[in-house]
Amino acid sequence: MRPAPDRGPGAAHPAPWLLPAVLVLAAFYAVPVLDVARLAVSDATLVRPASGFSTQALRAILTDPALPQVLGTTLLFVAVNVVALQLLGLLIALTIARGERRGLHGMAAFRTLVLAAWVVPGIANGLIWSMLFDEAPYGTLNSLLAYVGAGPVAWLSDPRMALVSAVIANLWQGTAFSMIVFYAARRGIDPTLYEVAALDGAGPWRVFTAITLPLLRRAIAVNTVLVSVQTLNTFDSILALTGGGPGRATEVLSLFTFNTVFYNLDLAGGAVLALLLFVIGMGMTLAVLAAGGRGEA
Repeated sequence: MRPAPDRGPGAAHPAPWLLPAVLVLAAFYAVPVLDVARLAVSDATLVRPASGFSTQALRAILTDPALPQVLGTTLLFVAVNVVALQLLGLLIALTIARGERRGLHGMAAFRTLVLAAWVVPGIANGLIWSMLFDEAPYGTLNSLLAYVGAGPVAWLSDPRMALVSAVIANLWQGTAFSMIVFYAARRGIDPTLYEVAALDGAGPWRVFTAITLPLLRRAIAVNTVLVSVQTLNTFDSILALTGGGPGRATEVLSLFTFNTVFYNLDLAGGAVLALLLFVIGMGMTLAVLAAGGRGEA
């Protein structure tokens, strides 16, 4: 029996191979984060560079009476979107996979139709839905409701309905991404498992709970992380749809950061909020990964 070839002392240590990739990632991600941290402890504005160390912006943001409401709106917006995006994306992905397995025509067109919403820019998405939600007599949705005898809905002027409208607009655009993740994961499941389940007489719900859902657990964890971070950073569609109003009913943390920097010209305060976004996003990511790790164990 031939002895195993000697791979050298560095074969068991991947650090030399990973170092270039780590340095590239650090240049593109760590350096901007560190620069934002530097600005957060300064007195920089959009019209005046930082002149020294200061914690005034940090204290002003953390004691801002609007921050608790903004954080509450953000939490609700992210939670509802993440759950709904997962369910809708999974439903559409399984529908397309089932249709393709049965040879139904039009599945490719259906998949393309769903993906079309994903390529629409956020600003355009907000403008499209602002026209659909228009509360004037010629507003699209209110006109359709009038045909069936239902009264007009204050989609954008009522604080609660405004947040619902922002969620609907985000779901229309973001469902395609979840669908892609779940569709790819579903196509990766061995078809033999479903053939065996059919021979055993398992019903659709039993097949879903015993085969499909457990094997999609990793995809669900990854999609939860990606969708959470993406939704947490959503502001462009809300900016075009409601501008954060009425009042602060739809002002999420990312939009609050945008307004702080570009309307109040407070670059240091915006940096503080950006760090807060980073910490929240990182916390959600670690929590989901930890929960996924326990699930796999």
